[in-house]
Amino acid sequence: MSGAVEAVGQTECPLRILAVSPVSAYGGNNTSIHRIRALEGLGCQVAVLDSAANSLKTWNSLNFRLRHRLFRAGLPLALPDLTKLNSRLLSALAKESYQILWLERELSLSPCVLSQVRSKYPRTLIVGFSPDDMNGRHNQSSQFLRSLHLIDVYLTTKTYNVAELKALGCPRAVFVGNGYDPATFRPLPVSEHDKRNLGGDVGFIGTFEPDRAASIHFLASRGISVRIWGNGWERMRTEHTNLRIEGRPLFGDDFARACRAFKINLGFLRKLNRDLQTTRSVEIPACGGFMLAERSSEHLDLFSEGEEAEFFSSRVELLRKCRAYLADDDKRNRIADRGHQRCLMSGYSNTDRLARVFPVLLDRLQDKTEKVGL
Repeated sequence: MSGAVEAVGQTECPLRILAVSPVSAYGGNNTSIHRIRALEGLGCQVAVLDSAANSLKTWNSLNFRLRHRLFRAGLPLALPDLTKLNSRLLSALAKESYQILWLERELSLSPCVLSQVRSKYPRTLIVGFSPDDMNGRHNQSSQFLRSLHLIDVYLTTKTYNVAELKALGCPRAVFVGNGYDPATFRPLPVSEHDKRNLGGDVGFIGTFEPDRAASIHFLASRGISVRIWGNGWERMRTEHTNLRIEGRPLFGDDFARACRAFKINLGFLRKLNRDLQTTRSVEIPACGGFMLAERSSEHLDLFSEGEEAEFFSSRVELLRKCRAYLADDDKRNRIADRGHQRCLMSGYSNTDRLARVFPVLLDRLQDKTEKVGL
């Protein structure tokens, strides 16, 4: 991280960034805010245009969902600009000068507007970022596809998206590993009250997916007590006495405490996004929780198996390891402690993650400045 911080510090003044980011989504409990903090931690001055559409209901949100569903079905329909983001962006740029325009998974910005930005502000570096699989049509929009050639650098947490984004027309795509916010995800003391209210033997904190539900029901049907926090689990059609569904997500300190209140934290990869790692992959160990996650090449790069985390490739292996680690408190706690230390030593925080790619942004920014003249 120090190299990027020093590089920012060598400029005459801190880098000014305008971030178009859904910071108010999920009541302000989201990773977009964490990345804003990380940019500020790198010494940047960050102004934010909130792109979340939380307060829009009825016809507007219905229209958005309908058009996006038709787009996913193959129709070239543009998404509506529900928050008037295009005009707000141009207004913000007209009032202040920024060296970087940071677009966080933005789908409703018009390519005509981004063309204006490039024309009027040729020194401004346009940076895209997304934690999702942006080669999947469910994460795209017509505007996004027609704007990719206008983005200078796109940062993706998916290794396979680097080549795919370039094939879609993006000039430069760079991989950045999933990170965590140390102010949010850190070990907290856990009381017996916390264990009763938040934890249990085996837990999962995340959104419903059919494959996840099938694996969890498999555990429950074989005598493992599982507790679930997250959205969408009303769609789980099978019930079991060993299965407890809370019906709401966990945020902030409750999330951090739950990771330690559970003896075992399940880590499922999102199949729709072709995940090889997720934010949970680093958030759970960062909180000092014991993680038992799906085995993948990137998970094995992040943590040493059997030393800093545990992994499974089948439901039979998942069951076997749940039984083994529920019966071995000492080994489970040692692995959890080592996983937390790995997060710290290997630099898995958002600030560390972004610091590694910041030199790429600074080099590209310098290139743009030299082309238009000082």
